Amino acid sequence: MNQKNRAKVVLKNLDKIYPKTPIPLKHKNIFTLLVSVVLSAQTTDLNVNNVTKDIYKKYYKPEHFVKLGRKKIEKLIKKIGLFRNKAKSIYILSKQLIKKHNGKVPGNFKDLEDLHGVGHKTASVIISQKFGLPAFPVDTHIHRLAQRWGLTNGKNVVQTEKDLKRLFPKKSWNKLHLQIIYYGREYCKARECYGVTCKICTNCYPKRKKPIKTKKA
Repeated sequence: MNQKNRAKVVLKNLDKIYPKTPIPLKHKNIFTLLVSVVLSAQTTDLNVNNVTKDIYKKYYKPEHFVKLGRKKIEKLIKKIGLFRNKAKSIYILSKQLIKKHNGKVPGNFKDLEDLHGVGHKTASVIISQKFGLPAFPVDTHIHRLAQRWGLTNGKNVVQTEKDLKRLFPKKSWNKLHLQIIYYGREYCKARECYGVTCKICTNCYPKRKKPIKTKKA
């Protein structure tokens, strides 16, 4: 089975299992989604949601976080890993949004990636989920699954993103990104499937017997 056929297997299974894909990070508006994505680095969406559920009741605009200042932001998010660096990013990007974009989150890659603490993956999430433009955010989990399913050679997330964009129709990208995340959490976990247990892995590689080692992003 070649890559294109494996991609068809993946898409068919995911469309059947996850016809709807709500954004797992709870948010109030585009700005709070941006904040949550920044906070989600190296931690779980559940952890972020637990911390932000009370924050967003009172603070949901760049102006709110600038007024709070870094130290108060740190106190609000201290249960999240790397909270000092993340507080710094949220504070600075909030100032940038006010100064350069009238407090609005921009809808293009260049301006988003110019914000402090916002990389290509974070920008891709905002572009795809809030502006509806085709993008394919690739994190370490999607990178791992794409290797297991034989959709990429696993060099890095940049290469994985190119490979996935080449293999899947552009109209599927925004939904597919979330479908892969949901499937990985439920069926193809890092320390359970190992590429030999779940339905997609066994359909893509019916003869695979040994666990597959994936390259880190």
